[in-house]
Amino acid sequence: MGLALDSGRCASAVQGGRTVTVHPDTGRSLDTVAIPNWEDILNLAAQCYEMTELGYLGTDIVLDRDRGPMLLELNARPGLSIQVANNRGLVPRLRHVEGLRGGRRRDPAARVAYAMETLSRI
Repeated sequence: MGLALDSGRCASAVQGGRTVTVHPDTGRSLDTVAIPNWEDILNLAAQCYEMTELGYLGTDIVLDRDRGPMLLELNARPGLSIQVANNRGLVPRLRHVEGLRGGRRRDPAARVAYAMETLSRI
């Protein structure tokens, strides 16, 4: 499922290489899906840079009913099929981030705010 970076709303989804518009199990329209605690989830993912110093990584995060967002695992080489689900390539965003001076030194919350505001339009 591709999620809008600025809101956590479902942008599109892919299953078996084809775009889908409804959840395969529930039949619920995917355009109604919005991930709760979205900014908290992004902050948790952004904090993973401080642990790994990997410039590009994937984070698998689960939502616990009582504890909220929890880190499940980190992936040093995440799959790139998310580009298909988001209907946009990764290269323009990577080039933008690589062109920032001092961007890696920002704290996680500042990186998240920047991503939600700026990278969501790229």
